[in-house]
Amino acid sequence: MEITKNGSQPSVKGPEDWFTGSVRLDPLFAKRDVTKAAAALVTFEAGARTAWHTHPAGQTLIVQSGVGWVQREGGPVEEIRPGDVVWFEPNEKHWHGASATKAMSHIAIQEDVNGSVVTWMEKVSDDQYNR
Repeated sequence: MEITKNGSQPSVKGPEDWFTGSVRLDPLFAKRDVTKAAAALVTFEAGARTAWHTHPAGQTLIVQSGVGWVQREGGPVEEIRPGDVVWFEPNEKHWHGASATKAMSHIAIQEDVNGSVVTWMEKVSDDQYNR
């Protein structure tokens, strides 16, 4: 058994290449030799969001607080709230983030496939975000 104590892993700022706006990443657990999954608590300030991206094994989001928006390519922007669980299919192009007026935090879980967990793409434009 291993317990990772709260505060033992520092928060990091979400890289500008991957995010628009103020985003904080708090690692929860990393992939191990015998596992494939890793997870982080991701906090988006109002208006902040990811760039478009895909995951080779899909991604699960568990909304913890606030109000967020998610969109898969070709679909509508949809609202998410605490307790909602979002599943993106493997290689499904999507983005997620806070709503325009309220911050949002979610746990993001993704699995490694051949050394990769995500493929980052272009940023979500203001027009796409504000639909």
